[in-house]
Amino acid sequence: MMRPDILKRFLTNTDETGRFLMKSKITGIIYFVEPIYNGKTPKWGDVDPATKQITGNYGSKYTGAITKKESLLTEENGFKNIGYFKGSPFGAIDARDKAHQEAMGLL
Repeated sequence: MMRPDILKRFLTNTDETGRFLMKSKITGIIYFVEPIYNGKTPKWGDVDPATKQITGNYGSKYTGAITKKESLLTEENGFKNIGYFKGSPFGAIDARDKAHQEAMGLL
């Protein structure tokens, strides 16, 4: 069972974390999604005309993702069937939901 504080933490600051929920209209299952990145962001900012160096560290704000270490989707927090994949999560969610539909006798 998911810890009660996790949902609030999951949905806090979603612009920065990229976390979101997706609820299946067929099975009613709510899928939790966390975009994960390796912690390295592109270096970009303002170019100082005198030194030609980049100033400002804008690449570390509003990444729209978290590192694996920051993930809330853990068994300790009550999540099961945790999966990792590259690319869009929607195909993986659709495949999982179809499997649940079959198990529920909806297909």
